[in-house]
Amino acid sequence: MQLELRHLQAVCQIAEAGSLGRAARRLGVSQPSLSAQLRRIERVTGGDLFVRSRNGTEPTPLGRFVLARARRVLSEMDALGTRARTVAADAPLRLGCILLVLVDGLLEQTDLSLSGQEITVDVEHSVTALTRMLGAGRYDAIVYGEVNDHEVPLPEGVLARTLIPEEPFSIRLSAHHPLAGREHIELADLADEPWMTLVEDDDGGPEAFLEACARAGFVPRLRHRIADRKMQYALIAGGRAVALSQPTAPRAEGTVVRPLAGAPLHGRIRLAWNRSAVPARQAELLYRAAVCAYLSNVDNNAFHRAWWDTHPELHPPYELPELQASDA
Repeated sequence: MQLELRHLQAVCQIAEAGSLGRAARRLGVSQPSLSAQLRRIERVTGGDLFVRSRNGTEPTPLGRFVLARARRVLSEMDALGTRARTVAADAPLRLGCILLVLVDGLLEQTDLSLSGQEITVDVEHSVTALTRMLGAGRYDAIVYGEVNDHEVPLPEGVLARTLIPEEPFSIRLSAHHPLAGREHIELADLADEPWMTLVEDDDGGPEAFLEACARAGFVPRLRHRIADRKMQYALIAGGRAVALSQPTAPRAEGTVVRPLAGAPLHGRIRLAWNRSAVPARQAELLYRAAVCAYLSNVDNNAFHRAWWDTHPELHPPYELPELQASDA
């Protein structure tokens, strides 16, 4: 076997994630599959690249040697792609997102706002992967979330703007659940429920969720980790799990969405773009498209419309404010 770019990416992802499990989730593969791939890579490189420790997975001396060169090769490949795009004047705008509700309507809105501009939208399950690929030039812009006080570090040369400064997380549960008829649900009342694990593990969500549960007096039973929404909804409708949800989430047969009392968890939605690839006017149009995609979902749940109307200070402005440069 010869080493390929995907092998170098896997090695780097394991190092960045700090464990095979987290790296597998970010790469979208199973942990056994990634472990098998790592063993094949180690046979080519001639020794163990990582060791397990109390702090997770750490590179060996050989692993650090391979990592340094892998990152150099991947950086050169990223630079090649970025330089090639500057030559191709008609290259499409490449947008990366995590699995936010607004993604469903974003492509339609960008078609309206960026008429004549080809755009591609890809969904990732890792904010770390999104920001790394933005910095490497694989994406021109990204839409991502942050939970509670977590702040995602951005690469140099990137501008960022907040779309939605705050939205309170809600709960999706079976329409037949004993709590389904309540207007608000206390987090403590869900202590004995099996939970759907959050898809993203690097936006501050898992840590904030565990802290909120601890304050409510319990440790959640995390039973399922599923990225496909239809599969999530089917499990919830069958009473086999409950899950955190954005308040703008659409209706799904057999389930209901209810607000959490006291709003112990809240999210923030942001747009970031590479200023060398996205002109200010195009960034403004992209911002407006994302805002319109979000606002089109505000009425999905009456409780969120009521909350939204009482918090005008959180409504996104349409004028372009002073931009925040990450390398300023």
